[in-house]
Amino acid sequence: MARVLVVEDNPQLARALVINFQARDYGVDAGPDGATALRLAAERQPDVILLDLGLPDMDGVNVIKGIRGWSRVPILVLSARQASDEKVAALDAGADDYITKPFSMNELLARLRAAVRRAEDASPTPETTLVETDDFTIDLLAKKLVRDGRDVRLTPTEWHLLEVLTTSAGRLISQKHLLQEVWGVSMSNKTNYLRVYMARLRRKLEKDPSHPRYLITEPGMGYRFEA
Repeated sequence: MARVLVVEDNPQLARALVINFQARDYGVDAGPDGATALRLAAERQPDVILLDLGLPDMDGVNVIKGIRGWSRVPILVLSARQASDEKVAALDAGADDYITKPFSMNELLARLRAAVRRAEDASPTPETTLVETDDFTIDLLAKKLVRDGRDVRLTPTEWHLLEVLTTSAGRLISQKHLLQEVWGVSMSNKTNYLRVYMARLRRKLEKDPSHPRYLITEPGMGYRFEA
């Protein structure tokens, strides 16, 4: 079974989560603060991280950014914060899903399984780690995009979206599928997120973003990457 890292400063909730995961044969590590989370993420290499945002030593968004500097491990935020800008900040930093407290254990387990499954399915195969076009080169393994001889910086969310599209080059990927893959099941109807991020990618990849050559929109259906 997968190994879970629980980052929660409420000892009662942390204990309940650990007990529930252990009862289902998950390996579990737990930490009460951001510093411990960063250390355990590096040492234990979990398959998925459950992260509270309101930690005593640092904001959970900073923990996400720290982990995203070197890992694509799925991160599920567990938080009492319900403001949309708080959710956007966590997702933009690289969180895979956002679950508002209080939550049901069955829903949490379902989302955890989905996040782990997406991570496994999204792992680039050796045949698709390097994407070369007339205008740019994408190294998915090294997380490197080169255009006109210069490195182009992408955010973790932009990288994830580009990975999903390029590893299925030529195929139409539905809006719902892209949203679930990149932002999680709870965001599957937030098509405005997708429009914003596709516009960002086009500005960074396309010679003429208003007439894209590589990132193609199929109106009302989804998007396709054409190499």
